[in-house]
Amino acid sequence: MTRVLIVDDEESMRLLVARAIAMDGHEIVTAQDGAEALDLIVEAAGAFDLLLTDIKMPVMDGIALALAVARDYPHLTILLMTGFADQRERASGLDAIVHDVVTKPFSIADIRTAVADALASRAQ
Repeated sequence: MTRVLIVDDEESMRLLVARAIAMDGHEIVTAQDGAEALDLIVEAAGAFDLLLTDIKMPVMDGIALALAVARDYPHLTILLMTGFADQRERASGLDAIVHDVVTKPFSIADIRTAVADALASRAQ
């Protein structure tokens, strides 16, 4: 079973994405910001298959989280989410460490497909 860490400061978005991803049999862990997520990753010694994180969050944003995770846990696949065009542009320079950026709003089918693609790329 794959472990997915979902990070978003909006509780409704975290719950929606968690339910959507769980439909495919993944084990889900959630965090409300990048700092909490990084603590979870460190505590688990990086034992996640996918980090699915929003970009714009308080405390530690998704880009800072992605940079820290890519440095310390390079095996962890990273998928970003954002509803802001300027945040998407910030992420465009991270192609070497980020699998993709999913634009909000998205459908349940869209996020499930994005997660499946990210996990499939990991297997290759």
